[in-house]
Amino acid sequence: MLKALLVTVLLSLSALPALAVNPDEILADPVLEQRARDLSAQLRCMVCQNQSIDDSNAELARDLRVLVRERIVAGDSDEDVIDYVVSRYGEFVLLNPRVSAKTYLLWGTPAVLFVLGAIAVFVYTRRRPEPGSARLTAEEEARLEALLKDDAGRG
Repeated sequence: MLKALLVTVLLSLSALPALAVNPDEILADPVLEQRARDLSAQLRCMVCQNQSIDDSNAELARDLRVLVRERIVAGDSDEDVIDYVVSRYGEFVLLNPRVSAKTYLLWGTPAVLFVLGAIAVFVYTRRRPEPGSARLTAEEEARLEALLKDDAGRG
């Protein structure tokens, strides 16, 4: 009895990601449906943010799943479908963004700023005079001696 319950629970939990796709969305051709699932797994739900449209129950995710299937049925390649969705929603819709000059700039800027900051700290510390290295002028030494004698005479 316990074994049957455990198997039932595990089987029901394993199907959770598949629950987002409604039966009316599924394509009759299993090859096209698999392509649609693969593409949907690459696209971000704009409502849920870190969930693919394949896993999301949001209305916008449903609309995107239908759009992906329509483009596939129309004969678009996988790249064409992705390009079409990106042209409508921007690069943010991709769960794994494409590598481009923008992504290099985005990921490289913190490293460049860190290196520039390290250089600035190095230059600043090299230019600072070391404590005790500044020499007093003769006039300053005479004044200091007078102050010290004056102070010693009082105490």
